[in-house]
Amino acid sequence: METPKTTLPPLAGMTLEELYQVVKELDMPRFVAKQIAQWIYQKRVTTFGQMLNISKANRELLEQNYRVGLSHPTEAQRSEDGTVKYLFDVGEGKAVEAVYIPDEDRHTLCISSQKGCRMNCYFCMTGRQGFHGQLTANQIINQVLSVPQAEQLTNVVFMGMGEPLDNLEAVLSVISILTEPWGLAWSPKRVTVSTVGKTPELKTLVEKTSVHIAVSVHTAVTEERQSLMPIERIYHIRDVMNMLAKYDFSHQRRLSVEYIMWQWFNDNIEHADALREILPDEHTRVNLIRYHMIPEVAKLRTSSDERMTAFRDYLNSRGVICTIRRSRGEDISAACGMLAGKVGSKK
Repeated sequence: METPKTTLPPLAGMTLEELYQVVKELDMPRFVAKQIAQWIYQKRVTTFGQMLNISKANRELLEQNYRVGLSHPTEAQRSEDGTVKYLFDVGEGKAVEAVYIPDEDRHTLCISSQKGCRMNCYFCMTGRQGFHGQLTANQIINQVLSVPQAEQLTNVVFMGMGEPLDNLEAVLSVISILTEPWGLAWSPKRVTVSTVGKTPELKTLVEKTSVHIAVSVHTAVTEERQSLMPIERIYHIRDVMNMLAKYDFSHQRRLSVEYIMWQWFNDNIEHADALREILPDEHTRVNLIRYHMIPEVAKLRTSSDERMTAFRDYLNSRGVICTIRRSRGEDISAACGMLAGKVGSKK
């Protein structure tokens, strides 16, 4: 594969419409754009020389003006539970992480959409390192196409570094690549986008795509959420949920709530009732997540198994589908909220 330092613009990450523009500018037949898309996204080639149904003259012209734009991860770190964290160089001395999570016949890749994050959530390692720029569609899709398990992947979740809806244009391009017939041709049900609740962008995502939506709530009490997540001061979670209630999540697409649990902070029955009150309908799923401690946040502690179980059972008894998510990759800092754009010594 190429190195990410190559200065020519990459083709990987372009939509079919953008590829049509490329071949038009190079005075090539229009159908070459679809051929390029098939070679990159379906056959996963990494050089123009491999695109055998494109004329040699056109391959040379492409090579003079563009690069395919795929690059291997620079490092990898494996957890005892089989999770693998990959580090990708994104230039300017920065790196992002993608996490591969195998689980029987399900092979999920958690991908990043930004260099750092500007949401500044109190409990999140990524947010605490600040914001260092947007990832391009090329840098996002490269994570999917370039991990060693690329051919095995069954699901992609935008739950890595960054707030996906803070980089909406690039994320929409990548969703098109993942789901359109000229791209990977996946069902949208294989893609989940997680967000803290940027309402205008979330509305656009819901209306333009059919992917699953996961909203990071963590507490339905306004004052508490503001202390943890500054976004609550702009977009109140109750308003976010009211907006989502206007859309149908009862059949093919899923709406889920992510709820990290902290001991004595948001893990009692009163908090369960507060959460239940804001859920759009009975189809909304709640995922309870164990808190993975980071050094900068000493005062927050993970809820006990007993309190998490009681919280789950209480919601289930009142008609809310609620599960406790199994923690993966914590020993390599690959679990929820722990990504920081670096890989440790355990290769």
